[in-house]
Amino acid sequence: MIDIINNRIEFHNNGEVLIIEAWGKNSVRVRSFPNSKVLPGDGALNNKVSHEAQASLINDDEARLINGKIEVLLDHRNRLTFKNSKGQVLLKEFVRQRAVKNDDGSEDINNVTVTADFNSTLKLAPREFKANVGGDYELFSRFESGINEHIYGMGQYQHPYLDLKYTKLELAQRNSQTTVPFYLSSLGYGFLWNNPGIGTVDFAKNITLWHLPSTDRLDYWVTAGDTPQQIERQYADVTGKVPQMPRNLLGLWQSKLRYQTDQEVLQVVDKYKAKKIPLSTIVIDFFHWPYQGDYCFDSQYWKNPLELSKKLKKLGVTPIVSVWPTIEKGSKNYNKFQELGLLVKERRGVKVAMQTQSDTNFIDMTNPLARREVWKLLHDNYLANGYDTFWLDVAEPGYAVYDYDNYHYYEGTDLCCGNIFPDRYLKMIFKGLVDAGHDNVVTLVRSAWAGSQKYGALLWSGDIDASFKALRNQVNTGLNVGIAGIPWWTTDIGGFHGGNPKDPDYQELMTRWFEYATFSPVLRMHGFRQPHDEPLASSGGGAMASGAGNEVWSYGSKTENILVKYIKIRENLKDYIAELMEQAHKFGDPIMRPIFYHFPNDSNAWTDKGANEYLFGEELLIAPIIYPQQVKRELYLPAGETWYCFNDSQMYQGGQNIVIEAPLDQIPLFCRKRSKDKFKELIKL
Repeated sequence: MIDIINNRIEFHNNGEVLIIEAWGKNSVRVRSFPNSKVLPGDGALNNKVSHEAQASLINDDEARLINGKIEVLLDHRNRLTFKNSKGQVLLKEFVRQRAVKNDDGSEDINNVTVTADFNSTLKLAPREFKANVGGDYELFSRFESGINEHIYGMGQYQHPYLDLKYTKLELAQRNSQTTVPFYLSSLGYGFLWNNPGIGTVDFAKNITLWHLPSTDRLDYWVTAGDTPQQIERQYADVTGKVPQMPRNLLGLWQSKLRYQTDQEVLQVVDKYKAKKIPLSTIVIDFFHWPYQGDYCFDSQYWKNPLELSKKLKKLGVTPIVSVWPTIEKGSKNYNKFQELGLLVKERRGVKVAMQTQSDTNFIDMTNPLARREVWKLLHDNYLANGYDTFWLDVAEPGYAVYDYDNYHYYEGTDLCCGNIFPDRYLKMIFKGLVDAGHDNVVTLVRSAWAGSQKYGALLWSGDIDASFKALRNQVNTGLNVGIAGIPWWTTDIGGFHGGNPKDPDYQELMTRWFEYATFSPVLRMHGFRQPHDEPLASSGGGAMASGAGNEVWSYGSKTENILVKYIKIRENLKDYIAELMEQAHKFGDPIMRPIFYHFPNDSNAWTDKGANEYLFGEELLIAPIIYPQQVKRELYLPAGETWYCFNDSQMYQGGQNIVIEAPLDQIPLFCRKRSKDKFKELIKL
């Protein structure tokens, strides 16, 4: 039975309740519930924004909803088809079911007449719920596969692919993997899988299949637009936009694993000042605390945190402090958190979720009481001492073993809602800082979900290797993060695991990575360099080892000179970068953009020709060097524009592949002809 209720379509069939409604400009939301009960919750979606929509019955078996540029049809096969304003099919559900002969000779599925081309013995429905023991369901959501379609977004996956068509992705958070399940299609639509459950998606040649082993609903959102930018902005309208990035965070972020004392931090900052190298931030990394879960400085090594923050800020350097969602039995807060039921619960085995320096458990950040208790500690021990920028590490959470079926949160099982954990973690920081009177919250975090940008998520790519292979992965990964709706993204320059600053091969990698990171949302040094330093003590905050130096001077004078050159370029570009940050704040535009973002009519921009290069804003085009000992690079220039090359001071017509010389101190870099005079004075390679 189909009803039009409050200008939305409701379809009831064999226990399923299907709801199709306008949600935002040119957009619709689809929900399905298998047991006749409509459950509350909007997932990543904010309140509906203004829209004009019209829902109507076509006949007893079919209905249509039109909202601006998008039309959705519910047909007599119980299938949804989405079209644009030109009547072109954008997306349609997948049906393969056998028709049954009626007494009058007609054929039907569920007593509804169908055409012969859908007469199939496969028995595959577009939305299939299979009941699990315990009351929830296994869900299969099926769509026809567009053969000529290109797909981008979905968050952060450690592979080299920009185009995600013909990939299979795990919908789960891991260290260096972040699920943000929104994608943008070359066919002219965007799609949000609005369910934080653990599962998979197959963008296969013959089908697109979303699969969750444990859930209580289907929920997705589709938007149509004439350009990628329009689609991206409509998505940001309904999931939220980043705050305004403070200008003082646009320069170099200095970090290593790990500064062990307050004096070491001051010595590093003083040396930057003595060398007259601009510095925006310095990071106080993990194990500055006595025990995990204490959420305070170890006073043996950090004598006066308030005085330290004052000194750093007086020098124009923002201190950033790392916190983890872990707690160990030695912590003074452990018994309280355990007694109040604020820890993640294991369904089987020993109550140990991670082992780093100790057996630890995770605090359940989906529990509002846990968030309040943790924030009180952060407020009293960090914020009150002048530390208002946080680094949320291990935010997936980073389980020792990713047995998702073993963990249970306040909001539900890990399988049902696990991808929401980092979002709630971020929400705690955002709400706490805003309530304390702090604007423009920026939080470095190792995981996120759809909508996390509105809480100030600055995602970084996790603990990746120090290798050119890892660098190659990051270029396209960062672009897909931006398309997934997280404009702020960064990497550990040079990779996290490994790298000897005295090794010439590693110095080359550091140089190429730094050149690339100069033209990213945040320029951030971090990593566990070799050889490692010994711990200062056997207990407390001194028990964790440290890595070798990771400051710009740690890599020899030749490398230092190149890095300093790019730091100066970054400083010169601050006005331009601030404009990009303003666009992200107001509209949701990514900072780093695939070339199709502003050249959608160039078919080459949607193919592999457009991979491993990107637009930094609308004016600059970057083609990173991503292989060792590479001193020239072939790249594609988007059609419809003339491009000025900073490497050779030549003009090039777009729509062609060219080869550019790129000695070690140069990254292939271009701007539009119209911007030549503006950038020529700011960028000197």
